Amino acid sequence: MSSLDTETLIIGAGPAGLAIAACLRRAAIPFLVLERGDRVGTSWHRHYDRLHLHTDKRNSALPFLPFPREYPRYPSREDVIVYLETYARLFEIRPLYSQKVISTTREHGLWVTRIRDRRYLSRHLVIATGYNDRPVVPTWRGHENFRGPIVHSSAYRNGEPYRGQRVLFVGFANSGGEIAVDLWEHGARPSMSVRGPVNIVRREILGVPILNLAILLGRLPPVVGDCLSAPIRQMAIGSYARLGLRQADVGPLTQIAQRGRIPLIDVGTVPLIREGMVTVYSAVERFTEGGVRFSDGREEPFDAVVLATGYRPAVADFLADDSGVLDANGQPRSHGARTALPGLYFCGFSLAATGMLREIAREAKAIAREISRDVRGG
Repeated sequence: MSSLDTETLIIGAGPAGLAIAACLRRAAIPFLVLERGDRVGTSWHRHYDRLHLHTDKRNSALPFLPFPREYPRYPSREDVIVYLETYARLFEIRPLYSQKVISTTREHGLWVTRIRDRRYLSRHLVIATGYNDRPVVPTWRGHENFRGPIVHSSAYRNGEPYRGQRVLFVGFANSGGEIAVDLWEHGARPSMSVRGPVNIVRREILGVPILNLAILLGRLPPVVGDCLSAPIRQMAIGSYARLGLRQADVGPLTQIAQRGRIPLIDVGTVPLIREGMVTVYSAVERFTEGGVRFSDGREEPFDAVVLATGYRPAVADFLADDSGVLDANGQPRSHGARTALPGLYFCGFSLAATGMLREIAREAKAIAREISRDVRGG
């Protein structure tokens, strides 16, 4: 084997990759960052215009750098982009851009990461490409005959092209909830198709970010935390049936822990549903030329459809895994700590009640400590 290119190779220059790099910089551990895009935080540049963090800035900062004091409590997409660019500059993180990884394998005790025209050798490998890497785009009977556009939320920018139109939003993810508000604010007539039971939490209760409560309750078993918070959640949301929704049979903390699904953090969707500005329908059964037929037999006309049907990680596309570090869905079985493969770590794949950015910061520090001990023989 040729000589090492670096002690640690980091794949991805989003929040997770930058956080790892900053922690390794503090520990004086050499690293390289590969980024398939042309700038840091590539995915943040592609998100819809209205996006704000659903977690407050105090609990969402990366290691060693708080969000600026002048930022709002819930930073916007543009705020986060500037923050990430500043972060990279302050910690002298200079990713190599347009480096799409084709494969990474462990050979002769080293990690061999290949791109189109070269390879990188490293002792440690941190995969920080993120959970929301590849859009999930389901199909339905008749969708190819629908006359209007059907787009995934990853391709949605703002509601201006949909002004005056009847738009169906499929799914109940946090992006879907905020895009429904954005559509209404741009003069569209939004509706939502919700397939199953859901959990909803307010972003704030009595002016206190809900994340503070989640952090406090996170020290308890999820079922206990859900029982303690149930009266507060009921007071904040009220009757699900009156919203045309079914409440999940478990609380939000249990839902995250057992099913890997984040509840809807309401930023204004629920009031619009309550006031009749957003109509809720059951699951999509099939498409017609001019609309959608739902599982309860109702059929309605629509001009466009936006899919909030989620994402999946794409790690399995380049990581040759014969040791079970990935599950059947391509999701890392562990993150923020040493894996079953020597020198391999995952960061930024945690769906946590306490917020993804907060978990990234915690995981990055833990991974950097382990790498530092390996390098220094401690």
